[in-house]
Amino acid sequence: MPVLNTAEAVLPMRSRLFLQFLLITFAFLWIETPVFAAAGIQAVTVTTNAQGGQTYSVTLQILALMTALTVLPALLLTMTSFTRIVIVLSLLRQALGTGQAPSNQVLLGLSLFLTIFIMMPVFDKVNTDAVQPYLEEKIDVTTAMEKASGPFRQFMLKQTRESDLEMFIRISGNAELESAADVPFSLLMSAFVTSELKTAFQIGFLIFLPFLIIDLVVASVLMSMGMMMLSPMIVSLPFKIMLFVLADGWSLIMEMLAASFYVS
Repeated sequence: MPVLNTAEAVLPMRSRLFLQFLLITFAFLWIETPVFAAAGIQAVTVTTNAQGGQTYSVTLQILALMTALTVLPALLLTMTSFTRIVIVLSLLRQALGTGQAPSNQVLLGLSLFLTIFIMMPVFDKVNTDAVQPYLEEKIDVTTAMEKASGPFRQFMLKQTRESDLEMFIRISGNAELESAADVPFSLLMSAFVTSELKTAFQIGFLIFLPFLIIDLVVASVLMSMGMMMLSPMIVSLPFKIMLFVLADGWSLIMEMLAASFYVS
């Protein structure tokens, strides 16, 4: 089958799996199965109660849950402290010159759990104000989403520079915004990520300085001794590791990262 071979060559494996998932999802959502047809039940239903609230069928709830899981990595990067932490740890590894030690998996795991530790007050507030009332059916989905976005908005506003926020407001043409509460959520996330990148690279610059001094000293000593063929990175690596361990560097880095966020 040359047609199938050509299609398989063009489409990567992930694209084909994604297309198959979409086809199965739409078939499940919009085609009534014999069981549903025999029972007189539609797969997709939205029911409005007497109070004006809406109740969604299990199928729509599962679809919303699967969609939320797909955007979870993006939310982790744009609404939490994860971006700053993982960049600082990556720059630290480069400053030490240890190559792939610690590995990417270790850095990502450490960044994730440190993010959970830093964001725990925000998560607790979201759970108290939005998740638990929704599970107890005291509020609907729309109200729960509005209440859940409040703590994240406060957290991002505290970390975002006013210059970055003003820049995105100017770019978007929303000059009529009077206060920070009127800033759209998408605009706030863009300004927050920009501020996080700036802060992460500033911290990385300060981390690089002592290790750069060691590299310069070692390179100067080797040049004066005429050892031109010996790499300064190999000689300076034990000294940098020794300095980092003696200064209890990991504890200092973790404490500095946790203290660099304003969380109430």
